[in-house]
Amino acid sequence: MKKKSSTKYIFLVFDYLSALLSWSVFFYFRKTQIENIPFEFTERFYLGLIIIPLLWVIAYWLFGAYDNVYRKHRMQVFSKTLIFSFTGVLCLFFLFILDDTVTEYSDYYTSFIVLFCLHFILTLLTRFILTTSIVKNIHQKKIGFNTIIIGGNEKAFETFNEINDGKNYGGNIFKGYIRVNGKDTILKEYIPELGTLPDLHFAIQNNDIEEIIIAVESNEHKILETIINEIEGYDLIIKIIPDTYDILSSSVKTSSIFGTPFMELKTDILPKWQKRIKRGIDIFLSIIAILILIPAYIVIPFLIKKSSEGPVLFKQIRIGLHGDEFEIYKFRTMKLNSEKNGPQLSSENDPRITKIGKFLRKTRLDEIPQFINVLKGEMSLVGPRPERQFFIDKIISEAPHYKHLHKVQPGITSWGQVKYGYAENVNEMVQRLKYDMLYIKNQSLSLDFKILLYTVIIVLKRKGK
Repeated sequence: MKKKSSTKYIFLVFDYLSALLSWSVFFYFRKTQIENIPFEFTERFYLGLIIIPLLWVIAYWLFGAYDNVYRKHRMQVFSKTLIFSFTGVLCLFFLFILDDTVTEYSDYYTSFIVLFCLHFILTLLTRFILTTSIVKNIHQKKIGFNTIIIGGNEKAFETFNEINDGKNYGGNIFKGYIRVNGKDTILKEYIPELGTLPDLHFAIQNNDIEEIIIAVESNEHKILETIINEIEGYDLIIKIIPDTYDILSSSVKTSSIFGTPFMELKTDILPKWQKRIKRGIDIFLSIIAILILIPAYIVIPFLIKKSSEGPVLFKQIRIGLHGDEFEIYKFRTMKLNSEKNGPQLSSENDPRITKIGKFLRKTRLDEIPQFINVLKGEMSLVGPRPERQFFIDKIISEAPHYKHLHKVQPGITSWGQVKYGYAENVNEMVQRLKYDMLYIKNQSLSLDFKILLYTVIIVLKRKGK
C-alpha cells in the first residue's frame, strides 16, 4: 500500500485552477458591477490569468501546503485554507485592487469580500474533496504509513490494539517491532519481530519505514535517549506514548480526540517557508559564485596539473542528510595515493599536501566545486561539514549525539568550520561538533548569513586551516 507521490501535484493543479477561475469571475464582476464598464478580454485580463494563479501556487508551496498531504485532516485543511485565503486576498487587494476607480469607498470592501469568498470556496471545495478521498482510503486501509513499534510488552501491545482496531484508523501499517529487552514477546504473535536496537537501522531501511512509535514501559525510560540517538537523522515521524508523569507535567500536546494520544517529536528545525527560502538562496548564490569564479575554475586546474600528477577533481563518498551517501567534489590538494594506508585526516604541515594545495586550503578555494553539490541538492551553503562513514563511526563512539547532524543538509561552510577549520584528529572533530550542535539548535537564516560573512572574511585574510 504505497502512497503515490504525485498526489501533491494533483492538489497543486486544482489550486491553480481554483485561483484561475476565482480571479476570472472576480475580474468580470469587478468590471461590470464595480467599475460599471463592459467586460472585455484585455491584455490586463490575460496577464492576471498568468500571474495571479502562479503567485497563489508559489505561496502555497512556500508555506508547505503540499507537504505531507496524506497526513492532513479536513479541519486542518479548512482552517489553513481560510487563513491562506484571507492573507493572500489581502495582499492582492493592496497590490492590484486598491488603485481601482470606484464611486463609493464601500466598493473596496465589496471587492475584497467577493474575491475572498470566490477564492476560499473554490479552493476549499477541491481540497475538501481530495482530502476526503484520502481519509476514506486510509480508513479502508488502502493507503498507509509503514510503521515500527519499539517495545513489545504490555504498553506496546495496548498501543498496537488501540491503533489497529480503532474506528478511526490512522493509517499505520505495522511492519514489526523492535525488542528493547529479552522479555518483549507479547507482540510476536501479531507482527514480526525485527530484532533489537542494534538492528533498528537495518529494519528502517529494509522496510521503507515512515513512522516509529516508541512504546516502552515506564521502567525502561532510561533507554529513551539511546533510542532517539539511534533514529536521529532519519526523515521519520517519531511518536512516544506518554505516561502519567508526562501528562501531569503538561508536556503532552496532542490534537487527537478519538485516537491514541502521542507526544510527537518535532524534527523540523526551520519552518517550511524558511527552508524554501534557504534553498532558493543556496541556488541563487551558487549560480552567482560559479559565474564570478569562472577564472578560478579555469586557472586552478592548470596549476594543479602543473604541481603534481593526478586528476584535478577529488571525489569522495560522504554522508549527508538523513544519513544518505553522496559524492563530494573538491579541487585536489594532496598528492596521488595519499591514503594508500587507509583513511587519514590531514594536518597543518602534512607532507601529502601539494604546494598549490596549501594555498587552496588557506583560501578555501579547494571547496568551490561544491557549489555543484549545492545545485544538485546534496549540500547547502551553510551546514555541518559532511564526513566519511569511517570517521563518523569513530566520532559516534565518543559522542553518540553526532547523529543529530544528519537532520540538516551538510554545508560548504559551518559554524564549526569557521571556528576550527579542517580537523586534524577525532578529538578536534568532537570539539567542532559542539558548534555544529549549537548551529542546529539555533538555525535561522540570519545565523546562516553571519556564518557566510565570517567565511568570506577568512577567505580574504587567507586564514583557513
